Amino acid sequence: MKRIFFRGKFIFIPIIAAAVLTLISFVVMQLWNNLLPAILHVGIITFWQAMGIFILCKILFGFGKGGRGWGGGGGAPWMRRKMEEKFKNMTPEEKERFKQKMSERMCGGFGDHRRGGRFSGWEDFKTEEPKATEPNN
Repeated sequence: MKRIFFRGKFIFIPIIAAAVLTLISFVVMQLWNNLLPAILHVGIITFWQAMGIFILCKILFGFGKGGRGWGGGGGAPWMRRKMEEKFKNMTPEEKERFKQKMSERMCGGFGDHRRGGRFSGWEDFKTEEPKATEPNN
């Protein structure tokens, strides 16, 4: 009896997902058609175009896990994986330099115009090429 209940529950998941997607697409379409033509002088869109815009935004900006608030997500999943891979391949000295640069940028230098803003100084943070060892003869 318990298994039948759980099977029936899984039938409703795609139906609920489709209903949520439909509702969100309708809201996106209404907001676009009521705001953007007057503000940005763009054309109106159809329901299917609104659904495409919503799905494209979810693909580009991530699906999110909710409840993290501003700044707690660490960016899109593809960006987090890329940074984790870079950090994993760094030597301990490179990791320390990276942490120091991040500390300067995020804690002490957010928008500090005397130092050129929050993105200045990243040009000089480059990983050093591994030194070639001389073959022993």
